[in-house]
Amino acid sequence: MKKTTYLIAFAALAFTACQKQPIGTQYKVPAPATDMTVTLAAADYALLPSTVYSSKTLTFDNATDAENNIPTILNSKYATAADGSTALVTYTQSALYFKQAGDSLSTIVAYTLTHDDYLALKSNTFKDLDFSPTQLLAFMNEDTSVYQNSVKGQLALVTFTPFPTTLTPPPPYSYVKLAPKSWVQAYTIQPAEYAAVGLGAHNQFASSTTDANLSLMLGAILKTDLTIQDTIKAGDIKYISYAYFGSDSKAYQKVRPLQYDGSNYVAPKTSTASLNFIKKAGVWQFVQPLPVINYTLSAADITLIGNNAAYPGGANLLQYGDFDSAWTLAIMNTAIIQCLTVDFPAPQTQTLYKVTFKNYSSPAPDPSSFIWDGTKWVPQQ
Repeated sequence: MKKTTYLIAFAALAFTACQKQPIGTQYKVPAPATDMTVTLAAADYALLPSTVYSSKTLTFDNATDAENNIPTILNSKYATAADGSTALVTYTQSALYFKQAGDSLSTIVAYTLTHDDYLALKSNTFKDLDFSPTQLLAFMNEDTSVYQNSVKGQLALVTFTPFPTTLTPPPPYSYVKLAPKSWVQAYTIQPAEYAAVGLGAHNQFASSTTDANLSLMLGAILKTDLTIQDTIKAGDIKYISYAYFGSDSKAYQKVRPLQYDGSNYVAPKTSTASLNFIKKAGVWQFVQPLPVINYTLSAADITLIGNNAAYPGGANLLQYGDFDSAWTLAIMNTAIIQCLTVDFPAPQTQTLYKVTFKNYSSPAPDPSSFIWDGTKWVPQQ
């Protein structure tokens, strides 16, 4: 009976010895990086400080504000995500709002180019006393003495000698300043267009026109202009410059932005946009999306790594084809870089190489990411 007991114990030991055993110090493999697709909800904007306007508007006015503030949301909501994790985040883009700067009295915003203005235009190599619309826009963006002190939202109603003289529509042309050295040409309503909507007697809108009707009438005018309709795309913004007779009996030149929704011109609406973020050193940050090359370690790669005596888990890797707890993250990265060096002798810069391999500590293959910086491979974990 005693002998039988010994035989059973010996068999159990032999069976155990055949099982795969971790080698060396037990090392907890970090959680694998994940690639997430996130659409911000109202509750997500509430994670921002109250001093950030987006916490109240639930939108971002521009991509820069989104780049700077979305990491705060991700750091709060996905604090436990592993380094190397990425997030494609869709957010709500604020509707365009435009505030016309300064006094918009017609006599103030109207300007006629002088001889000196023509000579000041650097691109006017022939120093002609006439302008094409392209030259005029260049003149505006050079911040010459006429408009160097202009501010965002400034309107300029400019009269000039046109080239060619049959230029249609004829001057004046309207320009709106959106940023430093960033003027855009606005659509200037012409006398025939005022007449088409029943305002030909004075060629101007009046304070008696409701806000909604004003947008409808301006939109109707744009839809009759084939030069606009042939190129307009859904979502495009058009700035419209129009004459306006105020309740104070003064004449103004005003600007209104309208957005084309595919059928009509309407008040600008909110939209959506997406940006990419990555977690590095425990912190989420904005990142320009990189082209991705996906690669899975081959049998030849496993052999290459397993035969390297410098790696403590090489023997087990050769036998089972997966990485076990003997591999620290640093050693694993070194081994994968050894393969990348052989497999990609002429790697591309500004490209993310995502390497997939079998990991004994995880039920699924784990990806690791690397970038070739021009001289060496850099792990992105």
